[in-house]
Amino acid sequence: MATLLLLRHGRTTANADGGLAGRQPVELDETGRHQARAVGERLRVLPLAAVVTSPLIRCRQTLELALPGTAPTVEDGLIECGYGEWEGQPLKKLAKDPLWPVVQQHPSAVVFPGGEAMAAMAARAVAAVRSWDARITAEHGPEAVWLACSHGDVIKAIVADALGVHLDLFQRIVADPASVTAIRYTPTRPFLLRLNDTGGDLAGLVPPARKRRRRAARSTDSDAAVGGGAGAGR
Repeated sequence: MATLLLLRHGRTTANADGGLAGRQPVELDETGRHQARAVGERLRVLPLAAVVTSPLIRCRQTLELALPGTAPTVEDGLIECGYGEWEGQPLKKLAKDPLWPVVQQHPSAVVFPGGEAMAAMAARAVAAVRSWDARITAEHGPEAVWLACSHGDVIKAIVADALGVHLDLFQRIVADPASVTAIRYTPTRPFLLRLNDTGGDLAGLVPPARKRRRRAARSTDSDAAVGGGAGAGR
């Protein structure tokens, strides 16, 4: 199957101020713009079969700076979680809300006041990337690499699904601004190739061209061999 690169947008003015942006049209700050250009230098060595993005401006700005000249496709399934009445609030204030410890310890049960359930966010984000991955694999082959630009909680939810862990554990996962996370889906299970990568060489994520199998029996190779090959030397 194709290889998915999840890119979190660069730092925003809300990140810098300690606020919860949610779906508000906050933009990258100067640090975020620098992060976007820097990650672009790493991404440009990759033959990206497709680039998709959350519709929010901070993601679109990140891609404009990272991959100038690219025309990403907007994917609504990658939009930030709808935090409802929490949007625009300082995190210090939200930390005193009775819902805060539930968000941290039992997020699968959380429905934000006037907003979205975290479980619904996770479900639509995972469905979006799996649908895109299957489409890109069918159109471009299993060696294809593609990019999706999204948000911290969205990326963490996708990673939790790939790892096969419950959404209640997703707060243990970190996705920093302008970080790259790589996942390769297979018919049996996904493999997490990179997590929160903010400076490594990404060229090794391009799968080598497949060689024709010599014997039909090779089709029964174990998943362990697939997993070892996916991460070896990368």
